[in-house]
Amino acid sequence: MACAPAPEPVSDCSGAVDWLEALPHPAAILSLAGKDFCILSANPAFTQKLSVYINNNDDRRRRFQADWRDRIFSCMVSGNGLAHFEVREDGMLGPEYYSCTLGRLDQEQQGESRFLLTVIDRTGERMIERNFRRELLTDSLTALPNRAGFGEEIDDRLAHAPWPEGSGFAILCIDLARFSRVNESLGALAGDELIITVAKRLKSSLRQGDVLARIGGNEFAIFARLHNGLSDALHIVQRINDTLSSPVRLSNLQISVDCAIGCALSSSREDDPDDIVRQAQAAVKFAKRSGKLEIYRTGVLKEAHRRFTLESRLRDALANGGLELAFQPIVHLRSGEVAGFEALARWNDPELGAVSPAEFIPAAEESGLIVPLGRWAMHEAAQTLAKWDRMNGDPLPIRVSVNLSAIQMARDDVPSVLEEALRYSGIDGKRLTMELTESAIIADPDKARQVLSALKAMDASIAMDDFGTGYSNLASLQSLPIDVLKIDRSLVTGMLRDRDKTAIVKAILSLAESLGLRVTAEGIETRELADGLDRMGCWQGQGYYYSVPMMAAAAFDYWRARWNFETI
Repeated sequence: MACAPAPEPVSDCSGAVDWLEALPHPAAILSLAGKDFCILSANPAFTQKLSVYINNNDDRRRRFQADWRDRIFSCMVSGNGLAHFEVREDGMLGPEYYSCTLGRLDQEQQGESRFLLTVIDRTGERMIERNFRRELLTDSLTALPNRAGFGEEIDDRLAHAPWPEGSGFAILCIDLARFSRVNESLGALAGDELIITVAKRLKSSLRQGDVLARIGGNEFAIFARLHNGLSDALHIVQRINDTLSSPVRLSNLQISVDCAIGCALSSSREDDPDDIVRQAQAAVKFAKRSGKLEIYRTGVLKEAHRRFTLESRLRDALANGGLELAFQPIVHLRSGEVAGFEALARWNDPELGAVSPAEFIPAAEESGLIVPLGRWAMHEAAQTLAKWDRMNGDPLPIRVSVNLSAIQMARDDVPSVLEEALRYSGIDGKRLTMELTESAIIADPDKARQVLSALKAMDASIAMDDFGTGYSNLASLQSLPIDVLKIDRSLVTGMLRDRDKTAIVKAILSLAESLGLRVTAEGIETRELADGLDRMGCWQGQGYYYSVPMMAAAAFDYWRARWNFETI
């Protein structure tokens, strides 16, 4: 639309100026005539505030015509009785924002439609919103984008930056190792100084167009455009390692900066950046364990989602009685009598189906659910023994073994749990055997000694599980109140065809004899293995040759059928 120059405001418009000047905001009465409009009257606030946009002698009047006039005219001819719009102008001190309301007046004069335009200066509000938004999207310590700001920066680069054909992008996640130790030993200020220094170094390693953000307490992320695929990402990682290779001085100490780096690649701008960030974070978890750069592999996020689902469902199962104990018999190799059972947790979820212990036990340990799981197993095993005693009419001459996790040993009051389980079930402590791995002892030998001594004081037996595969030394073995060594199935399986395995098993049996310990062999799957271990002097064993793990009722029937049998 070709707009005619705006005429000078008219000061008298049928007395309208009287109430117009009473309005607190800039206001004007406009008239629509034909294909144009004019300002009939304006109050002083309008003239003073917006004179720069309506003064015919000012060059910036053209912006009034371009940014205001077209919008005003389109609202006037739209037929709506009320319209709202906002205009942004470049003022002397920065951008200015005006909220405009245009309403049709009832009266008409000489066939002209008249409108009231009011203008409210929203510049202060918009600047507050802008500053607040910047604070929400920026890390206050490093002034880098935070997680939310990082996402917006990525979206902006993908939408507006030039992208040559075949280009992709990568997300690199950098996790600082030992950061918590710096905070604990040197204080939070030293930790902040370390973060600031690392941020500066990482920023110096970026290329033009790359984006660095702090997305966690000790975690940074980099968005990088790739023209040569993985090769570009590897060069960036090399620059990161180079810039972090020199120590950081904190409180007169030289601190080495170690980090784990995970990388996720995208070959298309159509990929969801949030998914790529999550992939990079999944990769950095593997990098923390491997100590080297990890590139995201397809399926890792599905595995992570599966673990979270397992954790959630397992928590519900523990709360609602969704777990069961299965019992695998432990048999005297020579007589064939059942000496006891090992209690093993089994989980059949309504949604997930049968979940293997090899899957849900690590998930329980990672999430901390191993503590309530271990408590449940101990109480359930004791209650099952008491039930068997009632069914038999007398206490059964057997023990039940319950596994103790290293995490449960470290976090829980295991002696109190055992004492409570014995008290509620009414059985003697000698009826239970606590099985623990060597890792539970190595983690904290002094605490392990105290816990095991307290368990022994309640007459419980102690078995070291998976013996022969860990790192126990003879000194710790001799100093701990251990009753039974369990030879790991990896040494028993195929033992008769492997002279090295046979030699190791014989050595363990000899060691146990010299220390006065009994030995149980796991993983016995054939009669030949059972006979061979018996000839070597092994006391008892368990495995699929005797039975798979059974539910409580079947396990009781198994014991009753074999009690006092001379052979299997």
